[in-house]
Amino acid sequence: MLEDTSFAIHPGKKANIAETPYHDIGNVKNVTETRRGYQVECEHGYVTVQLYRDDIIRITMNSVEIPSCDSTPAVYAQKQEVNSSINEEEEHITITSSALKAVVHKSPFRLSILDADGQEVVSEQDRGMGYHETGEVICYKQMNQQDRFYGFGEKSGFLDKHGERYTMWNTDVYAPHNQETDPLYQSIPYFMTLRNGRAHGIFFDNSYKSTFDMKSEPDYYSFKAEGGELDYYVFVGPTPKKVLEQYTHITGRMTIPPKWAIGYHQSRYSYESEKEVREIAKTFLDKDIPLDVIYLDIHYMDEYRVFTFNKDQFPNPKQMISDLKDIGIRVVPIVDPGVKKDPEYKTYQEGIREDHFCKYIEGDLYTGEVWPGESAFPDFTDEPTRKWWANKHKYYADLGIEGIWNDMNEPAVFNETKTMDTTVMHKNDGKPATHRALHNLYGLQMGKATFEGMKQHLNGKRSFLLTRAGFAGVQRYASVWTGDNRSFWEHLQMSLPMCMNLGISGVPFTGPDVGGFAHDTNGELLTRWTQVGAFTPYFRNHSAIGTLYQEPWQFGEEYEAIIKKYIQLRYQWLPQHYMLFQNAHETGLPVMRPLFLEYPEDKKTYNLNDQFMIGDNVVIAPIMQPDVTDRAVYLPKGNWIDYFTGEQYEGSSSHLIHAELDTLPIFVKQGTFITHSPSRQSTMVEQEELYVHVYAGQEGTYESYVYEDDGETYQYEQSNSLKLPIQVECHPTRVDVSIGEKEGTFKPAYASLSFRFHGLKNQQEVYMNGERKELQHSEVELELF
Repeated sequence: MLEDTSFAIHPGKKANIAETPYHDIGNVKNVTETRRGYQVECEHGYVTVQLYRDDIIRITMNSVEIPSCDSTPAVYAQKQEVNSSINEEEEHITITSSALKAVVHKSPFRLSILDADGQEVVSEQDRGMGYHETGEVICYKQMNQQDRFYGFGEKSGFLDKHGERYTMWNTDVYAPHNQETDPLYQSIPYFMTLRNGRAHGIFFDNSYKSTFDMKSEPDYYSFKAEGGELDYYVFVGPTPKKVLEQYTHITGRMTIPPKWAIGYHQSRYSYESEKEVREIAKTFLDKDIPLDVIYLDIHYMDEYRVFTFNKDQFPNPKQMISDLKDIGIRVVPIVDPGVKKDPEYKTYQEGIREDHFCKYIEGDLYTGEVWPGESAFPDFTDEPTRKWWANKHKYYADLGIEGIWNDMNEPAVFNETKTMDTTVMHKNDGKPATHRALHNLYGLQMGKATFEGMKQHLNGKRSFLLTRAGFAGVQRYASVWTGDNRSFWEHLQMSLPMCMNLGISGVPFTGPDVGGFAHDTNGELLTRWTQVGAFTPYFRNHSAIGTLYQEPWQFGEEYEAIIKKYIQLRYQWLPQHYMLFQNAHETGLPVMRPLFLEYPEDKKTYNLNDQFMIGDNVVIAPIMQPDVTDRAVYLPKGNWIDYFTGEQYEGSSSHLIHAELDTLPIFVKQGTFITHSPSRQSTMVEQEELYVHVYAGQEGTYESYVYEDDGETYQYEQSNSLKLPIQVECHPTRVDVSIGEKEGTFKPAYASLSFRFHGLKNQQEVYMNGERKELQHSEVELELF
């Protein structure tokens, strides 16, 4: 009746996506090939399709104009030249590369992507891409009931995220975390889907508040953002490891950390004086407990002003730092973004005069309440401010400091919203945007400034950065800890899937506060948590003001002895860990892995929350309940050897394992090897021996390598490193060890490798590079140089 009135062109007349409030982009009108990719014009929007690599496709939608395809700072890789073809037919368009096929259905625009084997990766049917007048953008995909979802960065809950809904909005959460606490400190809008043993991934490159919904509909999942373009990448896999390689190709990989950063770290909110710090260090040495780092929380500063020390409590920080380094201990101070509003404070003066602080569009300074009181916040979205902040870190480098801890960088503010006003206008490197648009990037950009500043001032030494907040790509600059946990057994349990999903999200260097940050811990909980911490990539004991101190000796001799044993075990395993960190740098694979990453065909691994792997051949199955000494352990295919007893267990089976308080269940896959060294007081003590532990089997071939470099500088980038490939081939009557050609020019302190064989049968002989070897007490030495 109203079709001949202005009602006919009412904006609400646009066709909506089925049963949703979002407008569909409509039918395809035309397609053109451009320098950037394939440009698709639709009735109610524009879509750019780019083959970013043979096996990576990028889709960008804008409802108003041709997409700008501006990436966030998360994107590290440039688009590659890809040989592709396009074929247009009446009902659909097909874009093909050597590794994937994208099929665009025309009426309306719906996208399906298939891999090189013709397997469907993602598809759209009744629902596809859409938008809302508010600026929201959304994308729906078909979801199968057997789909398993992993990643999403730092999220609580179980490993598999099917049936969950998550928000990406970096948030300071001190309240006790539980299974439904969301959002937390990190926003990584990426996930991996595992379907019938095959994997693919999606990265949604949008920094607005976004939501991933695998809960509301049985047959669809969706991802949406409050603004910006709908810009996402599809990684076609087909294996979980390949998806990680593809995702970290786009967002970058970690640098190899300095060796001291993967040792044991001791922290407290706060060690409030130089005297207390020196006493802590002395006690570790007196008790022969390894230690590489002591942290300084906010009390080291002059009334919480960054780039200062409290001269009453820390009268000579440079001397203290030097003295501690002489005994093998580094100092890592906290550096928050809030700069105290004080006209007599040099950093505040500089920030005002040089226009480095966040402002409203009208030009008024934004200030918020944090630890120092009313404070201004650097605008890290702007290159001159990042350089200023980087240069400020000369203050710490000149004191002998080599690592920094960024906290409160969501940014956290003590107000109802917990953060900066969303109407603040950031400079954003010449493309001004509100804090609503850029909030999730603040911690990432602060990390970039800090990392580059320390690198600039350390004269070739590697630095270490720990951050609470971040975005996709944070792994390029920092390690991540899981924030303000509690001294609860439930938080120990929750930390495993959190760290595993961070690893699946491209962040290999992660860990929780061992023992729990808030609440009072106890001897049993601290002991069990230290056992886990010895095998998490980041290993720090940290506790809050007003709680019991929780250094290794605080709960009596029985607990102290076990805790010391596992800290020492961390140092024995350092060669293995260091090789895995180098592998993470090279491939993007995590150090700490969910079992499905290695066994994607094994359905029993898909939601295994209370076990993890170190690399591809070690299973860790901790005890994470009080007064428990027995647990079920699932071991995947193969045979597995108990690290402590040598007992063999059959794979593809569950076993009841007994583990008294002094035992962490550890299993090494038969037919493989791991590397060890003697425990040391710190990584500053030179490693003069390397042991290769070979777990002999009856069949199978295993390949890995030994990796070494100076552990301190970036010279590994110029091949001043050592990579030694080793292959173990097992037969019923012999074990063949093949040593490959050395790669790199680095010479470690040890001149030989000591091979130690476990589980050799009487009839099995050992051959090394084809030469039969006589073993002495199951050992044989191999000269390297």
